[in-house]
Amino acid sequence: MNVKLIFALVMTLGVLMTGCKQEEQKKKIEEVKIDLINDEFPEAKQEIMETYNTIAQILKEGDMDKLIALHAYSPKFTEFKDGELRNDGEANEAYERKVFSNVTEVVKFDSKDMKIAVYGDVANVTFHSDFHLKFGEDLVIVNDQITLLFVKTDAGWKIVHEHHSPIKKDL
Repeated sequence: MNVKLIFALVMTLGVLMTGCKQEEQKKKIEEVKIDLINDEFPEAKQEIMETYNTIAQILKEGDMDKLIALHAYSPKFTEFKDGELRNDGEANEAYERKVFSNVTEVVKFDSKDMKIAVYGDVANVTFHSDFHLKFGEDLVIVNDQITLLFVKTDAGWKIVHEHHSPIKKDL
């Protein structure tokens, strides 16, 4: 009888161990791989779009502190503009405060061919601007190729790089 009992215990132990192994394999199969290059991240794209739409509203309101707050100025911040040498965050902030504080009316703020590419906590936004801004009685039309690089922070998506270059007139 001891042999039968020992045999039954060994068999039971073997079945339990096999069941545990199968459960482990199931858990491994259920793990989701994130593909930073190909996954679309629709929720993050929507957050970026909302952040971008905030820029137009801020320009209409003329609140430069809110505009500046959308940037993450640090030693890593960079900007390229009009084929000039790279700017840092300090130069970007000074330029944006100087120029955009003088906007008296946002006549048009269109972004054509916009593409938002999210790579986890980093997003690249590219578009062709068709901005019509009034400075007093003067209308300025900005038709640029623009890239904004965003990083997700605890305070939301922040701009860490800007690139502005004029669109060729013959396009």
